[in-house]
Amino acid sequence: MSNRPIIDWEEWLASPPGQYMLQWEAQQYDRTVADIFGYHAVQLGLPHIDTLRENRMPFSALALDGRAGPHGPRATHPDARQLLCRFDELPFDTQSIDLLTLPHVLEFSEDPHEVLREVSRVLMPEGRVVVTCLNPMSLWGARQGLNRLGATPFLPSDAQTVGFVRIKDWLKLLGFEIIRGRFGCYCPPYRTERWLQRAAFMEKAGDRWWPIFGSVYMISAVKRVKNIRLVGPSWKASKPTLAPVSAPVATPTGTHGKTHQTASDD
Repeated sequence: MSNRPIIDWEEWLASPPGQYMLQWEAQQYDRTVADIFGYHAVQLGLPHIDTLRENRMPFSALALDGRAGPHGPRATHPDARQLLCRFDELPFDTQSIDLLTLPHVLEFSEDPHEVLREVSRVLMPEGRVVVTCLNPMSLWGARQGLNRLGATPFLPSDAQTVGFVRIKDWLKLLGFEIIRGRFGCYCPPYRTERWLQRAAFMEKAGDRWWPIFGSVYMISAVKRVKNIRLVGPSWKASKPTLAPVSAPVATPTGTHGKTHQTASDD
């Protein structure tokens, strides 16, 4: 299994619409992960933004797919908390991660369902996953559909947009409960910053009037495991068991243990 090579993804992210999308996603990740608690958090891909910067877990890491090549400023200057791995074969123990973020990982995966299955394996019960993807049911998606008519592509040519409903169904099949879904980037497919700024009013309008047609969406879900019983210390001391006591034997009043004799007169 291999991911499709990224051809113009980097160039597109550096363009005005790409920066516009990254800015929206950074704000959403900051808001979403701030109140997720645990010990271990991992971001898969897209080093252009730090999706875990507002999270307070003691350990966080950035995982990159070495076959796609390290990209972005954080990948150019790696640190001890970066690693190269396959996203469909994560190098983590089963049920060892509390939070995983997947910014635009599924669009470039040959088998996105297999990536989500691996995410489910490494997440602890009640662990969280946050996914962002390009939405095919949007103005950007409709513009991309004109490629069949010979129009110049607007989105990265290798990005396989995956619908919101499909991702939601995959997560449910893997035992996840959807906590939140959010859409954004309602501006038309403009290529210049000037026109994107002119259409900025569409963010509030779109969020209110046509919320499911944002060009980017985010899904936050929690891993549920049935029949999980949390085991903790017993805070209530058990009551002491009383030893059985034999039933008392009644003695005739006034005898005090002596044999009663009856005197007879001759």
